[in-house]
Amino acid sequence: MPATLTIHYHRDFDGMVSAAILAHFLRARGEDPGWAGLNYDQRADWENFQAGQRFAIVDFHFHPRAEYWFDHHPTTFLTPELRARYAPSERWHWDEGSPSCPPIILRHAEVHWGEVVPERFREMARWSDIVDAAQFVDVEQALFGDDPALRISRALAAAPAPDWSDSLVRDMVAGTLDELARRPDVERSWQRAARNRDLALRQFPPTVLSTDEGVVLYDASSNKIRRERFAAFFHHASALYAVGVIPTRSGFHVTAGRNPWLASGSEEARDGAHIGTVMEAHGGGGHRSVGGANARSLEDARRIAREVAAHLRAQRIARRP
Repeated sequence: MPATLTIHYHRDFDGMVSAAILAHFLRARGEDPGWAGLNYDQRADWENFQAGQRFAIVDFHFHPRAEYWFDHHPTTFLTPELRARYAPSERWHWDEGSPSCPPIILRHAEVHWGEVVPERFREMARWSDIVDAAQFVDVEQALFGDDPALRISRALAAAPAPDWSDSLVRDMVAGTLDELARRPDVERSWQRAARNRDLALRQFPPTVLSTDEGVVLYDASSNKIRRERFAAFFHHASALYAVGVIPTRSGFHVTAGRNPWLASGSEEARDGAHIGTVMEAHGGGGHRSVGGANARSLEDARRIAREVAAHLRAQRIARRP
C-alpha cells in the first residue's frame, strides 16, 4: 500500500482550517491523509524536510517535494532557486493577494477538481480572512469577540499541548466551528486564554520602551508577562506600528505589525513598509501588515526589535513632505 500522505500546516487558525479543507478534498480523491502542525523552527534544514515521506504543505513555505502545496505569504520562497521551481499546477497554488490560505484551496478544489464546497468551509474561510488579516471591525472585536471562530483562535494561545491543534483539525474536517467551540477542552483553553488576555492588557504598559514616530517598541520577553497581539493598539490607539520581543517554547521571537484600524485606506497603509519583507531580512517573514522572526537569543531578539523599529521610524520620517 502507498504510504500515508501527511498534511503539514502552520499551527494557527488559518493553517488549521487550511489543513481541514485539504483533508476533506483529498479524501474525496481517494487519499486518507493525516496532518501535523509545523512552525518556523522547522525551516533549519528545509531541503531535507520529511525526506522519503509523502506530504502536503498549507499556509507555509513552498517545498518542491510537496505533493500538494497552497500558500498566500509573499515571503513563502526561501531562496530564488525555490521560487524558480514553482509554477501553478493541478496540485500547487500560491496567491499572495489572498487574506488567508483557505479561500485559495476552496477555489482550487472547485476549478481543478470539480468539487462542491460545503457551506461550513466557506464560513471557516471567511473567518480565516478576518483572523489572519486582522480584518476585525475594531480593537474591541479583536480582543473581546465571542464568535466561535474567535473563541477557537484565542483558545490556541492557551493550548494544553503543542499537538493539540491536530485534534482541532480533525473536528474541523467533520464538523462546524460552533460544534468545535463547544468542546469542553476548547472552552477551558478559551477561558484560560481570556484570563491571560486581561492580565496581558494590564501588564503591557510597563513593557513599552518607546513610542517615537508612532512606532511602539516593547520588550515582553519575561515569562512572567502575558502576551496579547493587539495590546499595543489598545493602549496606543494613535500608533501606526508595534514591534516587540516575546518568549516562545523554542526561544525568543520578534513580532511586528501595523495598526489595522488607524491605517485602513491610508496612503501609508497601501505604500508603507512591507513588514513581511522587513522581517525576512532577519530570518523571518509574514505579510505586508504583520510579520515575525525567531532569534538565536534574547540579546539577538532585542537587537532585531530595535533595528526593525528604527527602520519603520526612518521610513515614516522619509515619507514626510
